[in-house]
Amino acid sequence: MDRRGAMATLVGGAVAAAGLAGRAEAAAPARKPIVLYCDLKVDPAREAEMLAHFHQRFKPAGAKFKGFIDLKMLKLRTLIQGDKLPEAVNYRFQLTYESEELRQIWIASKVHADLWPGIENTLIDRNFHVSLFDEV
Repeated sequence: MDRRGAMATLVGGAVAAAGLAGRAEAAAPARKPIVLYCDLKVDPAREAEMLAHFHQRFKPAGAKFKGFIDLKMLKLRTLIQGDKLPEAVNYRFQLTYESEELRQIWIASKVHADLWPGIENTLIDRNFHVSLFDEV
């Protein structure tokens, strides 16, 4: 076999292997992420403090953990449809993770334990609504 023939054989084999690997990945079901929501009643007098802590410390620390996808703090503008929200809810915390198991590692970490009070201490009610959703 000449050099060109050998190279063609190598390249052809690599392409075929890549195609098989791609099919194997496609056949394996992709795990979909989870999304956690917390409806918060932030003390209006402490909103700026909470937001600074969230953006400058909490979110950057959480983003370093395995499985992190996204974290948002949303401020309620208005309720458009449906029954009213619990009184005084003015923020929604939205955390997206690759899995609940990886989120639990973040929750159990010393980093989370040290930083969560910076948000929780700005709340007027610590008995807030928490819901966990699976992406489908």
